[in-house]
Amino acid sequence: MSAVVLKIILPLFGIMAAGYLCGRLRILPENSSEVLGRFVFVIALPALIVVSLARMPMADFFAWHYIAALGGGMLTTYAIAFLVARSFFPDTLTAHSLHALTAMFSSTGYVGLPLILFAFGDAGLPAAIFGVIITSACFLPLTVIMSELDNGRREKRSGFRPFATVLVNPLFLATAAGLAASATGTEIPGPAAKFCELLGGAYIPCALFSAGLFMSRHAALGGTGEVVWLIVAKLFVHPLITWWLAYKVMGLEGILPAIAVLQAALPSGVPAFVLAQSYRTFEARSNAVIVISTALSIVTLTALLILLEVGSH
Repeated sequence: MSAVVLKIILPLFGIMAAGYLCGRLRILPENSSEVLGRFVFVIALPALIVVSLARMPMADFFAWHYIAALGGGMLTTYAIAFLVARSFFPDTLTAHSLHALTAMFSSTGYVGLPLILFAFGDAGLPAAIFGVIITSACFLPLTVIMSELDNGRREKRSGFRPFATVLVNPLFLATAAGLAASATGTEIPGPAAKFCELLGGAYIPCALFSAGLFMSRHAALGGTGEVVWLIVAKLFVHPLITWWLAYKVMGLEGILPAIAVLQAALPSGVPAFVLAQSYRTFEARSNAVIVISTALSIVTLTALLILLEVGSH
């Protein structure tokens, strides 16, 4: 089992390391991380969100008990992390919302989906996709809204302008378009779907490479206490809350509770860094949490798979 986790985690570090090496050797221009990060935020990630949400049947959005356990764990962790940030780590509302996102946003797409497919087979795929759906449709837009309102307040933008900025945000537009297509049963035309697939396929490697480039230019960690707390929140607090909701409150049966807990226990996901980079806030801390939690997850995920008595199919 540990070999499987390692097989999934190592390529992630490899892409980050390639970005870091290119940055240290000055192979790419100084602002490459920002440019690549902008491409991920404005083009690649929205394309992936649109095509993923559009293909999800609307009926699948109403598995209420599973959604309550999975989403409840995310929401509770987000709220706890936000309150901790406000109480112990003075900063802007944007930074605090990114702090909360980093604490609960799991690396479902890169680490979670292949791990769940290995552990549960195709039967686990629909439940696994919910992790991507909830974070993309709820928590990314929530963080964008909070960040835009904060920016509007600090820049003294009045009236409707902060809300207008949210409405034209690429992630918000992509989420709305994908949900609308799913709700109406609209199928994305073949060429357009392929277009989104190709662009969306660039999301993971480009985001990871950009993170490596960023590390090469920003060596100082900073906020060590905050980073340690976020790693604990992501790898231990989030899965414990989800375990309680899935097993004790909702009484989920079959493979669903194990999948919910496993998704909660995943390391912090790259979209948290992508969003931080787009607002030029919380970048170093978010990046550090992603790197360290991913490394530690080799041990924590292996232990969790054993505790949950999950075997390969």
